[in-house]
Amino acid sequence: MQDRKALQAGTSHFLGQNFARASDIRFQNAQEKEEFAWTTSWGVSTRLIGGLIMTHGDDNGVMMPPRLAPAHVVLLPIIRSENDKTSVMEYTNHVAAQLREKTYYGRNLVVEIDDRTTGGARNWEWIKKGIPLRVEIGPKDIAKDAVFAARRDRDVKDRFAMQKDRFIDDIGTLLDDIQKNLYQRALIFRNEHTRRIDDPVEFNAFYTPKNEERPEIHGGFALSHWCGDAACEQKIKERLTVTIRCIPHDMTPEPGQCIECGKESQQRVVFAKAY
Repeated sequence: MQDRKALQAGTSHFLGQNFARASDIRFQNAQEKEEFAWTTSWGVSTRLIGGLIMTHGDDNGVMMPPRLAPAHVVLLPIIRSENDKTSVMEYTNHVAAQLREKTYYGRNLVVEIDDRTTGGARNWEWIKKGIPLRVEIGPKDIAKDAVFAARRDRDVKDRFAMQKDRFIDDIGTLLDDIQKNLYQRALIFRNEHTRRIDDPVEFNAFYTPKNEERPEIHGGFALSHWCGDAACEQKIKERLTVTIRCIPHDMTPEPGQCIECGKESQQRVVFAKAY
């Protein structure tokens, strides 16, 4: 996450037979004898939503990746006088209808129209909700057959004009670019704060704030050797509140020394502070 802590989310667990015994779940095995089931748990829960918010959000609110966003675009008609209302709303509804005919990753584009006259407050509400694209439509835009858009993954003041037809034709490309940008930004952040550490002094410093009274954001993922002894992990946890988050299956085995006890180790594991 953006505070460099690990979040356990979307994990699977081997539960053994304990839950089967408690719930009396049995099956007939190959020898035609009944025995308690061996069960697993697949933890896809609301914690994934928390992870999404903490990974991509900023001080202005949520940032929804387009493939997961409940709505893709909000159209914000700019009506400064009663004389403009009919023409602006007709144009806005026409744009919305064309956009809703488009599909994005297996579903029709979801388009919101917010015709409230709350000005800046209306815009900020959609920024906080994290909708990928905000589109203003006023009399000047209609005169140019254009729209005035803003992307949630960019600065709130970064807005751009596009011809209406081109915007509608390129909406999938725009959303894809936002999706890729959010992913790459998160990946770069993770990589920047992932370190291969073999020196115990460096390991301790990585997880120790320089200001103990008002700790700054520190740490991240440390790829370090571990001998396999639970006692070593427990010592690290008690000293630094750091635990092993993952034993990667795809990491190349390599000889080394346990970051805690110095004994022989054949593989690095992922250490981190967590919630």
